Amino acid sequence: MKEVNHLPLRIGHLPTLYHTSFLLMGTALLKNNDVEAEWTLFPSGPDLVNAIRDGHLDIGYVGLPPAIIAVDKGTGLICIAGGHIEGTLMVAGEDVRTVDQSRSMQAFLSQFSGTSIGCPPRGSIHDVIVNELLKEYHIEDVHVSNYAWADFLPEAIVEAEIAAAAGTPALAVAARRYYGAHTIIPPARLWPFNPSYGIVTMRDDLVRHEDVLRRFLVAHEMACEMIRHHPGKCARIVARTTGVVDAAFVAEAYQISPKYCASLPPEYVSSTMKFVNALEALGYISRRMGETDIFDVSLINEVHTAPPHYECGVHEAL
Repeated sequence: MKEVNHLPLRIGHLPTLYHTSFLLMGTALLKNNDVEAEWTLFPSGPDLVNAIRDGHLDIGYVGLPPAIIAVDKGTGLICIAGGHIEGTLMVAGEDVRTVDQSRSMQAFLSQFSGTSIGCPPRGSIHDVIVNELLKEYHIEDVHVSNYAWADFLPEAIVEAEIAAAAGTPALAVAARRYYGAHTIIPPARLWPFNPSYGIVTMRDDLVRHEDVLRRFLVAHEMACEMIRHHPGKCARIVARTTGVVDAAFVAEAYQISPKYCASLPPEYVSSTMKFVNALEALGYISRRMGETDIFDVSLINEVHTAPPHYECGVHEAL
């Protein structure tokens, strides 16, 4: 099939501060790689996936569970790059025990018996992780309350609508700064090496727009490297681009979950396949699928030829 350069590249993104989206918006990285972009913000991964399915986007930043659910429903979605791992944590008020203060994960989760844990929408990566852990540890009397926007979660804790909330590092920063809440289990303890987001597109678009997608991935990887090596500078760019938080807020989010890279190493893929098992057990998908149903690593392997950098962390943010 003849390659078509679709410009502008229609990109869907989430309000997640540590995604490279805000860096690409606030720098010349895309322009320098000859990519013109048109950005659209979505409240959650499921909403973004629906927009790709309906032909309104070319690519999107999304957690893998919503993408897997879409694949199960027959959507020709495919993940073509990574971006970050271990991006889900839990926060709560000061009266809730941390995982370290509990005797075990079982004891930690049992403290929520008879209460609710708040999450972004059903099918989001945070929702799937919480539901799977409750199932794994046989905690049957905890209700998972789904919220359209993660911004509502800290206030829901204060109002005692929920006992705890699961979400991104930005949730932890906001909960601590403005609501007196604290992190009760960090990302690495909740689900090690879980792929917090990837870059997804339609299989047909991967073929038709291969060149522009390759150039986008070059810029995306450069942005990942910027976060790892210059988090302070990146924090200032993201703060200026969003206009809703200060640079210290972004820098703290980078430090809470510091594992950034665009590659798709075997560990990323195998952790994703654990989501497949969890999604099937939870009834979110109807069938077991294989790696090639979810991933196409051809472009990112051309762009990212070095070993993965997820475990390298970030330098101290200044």
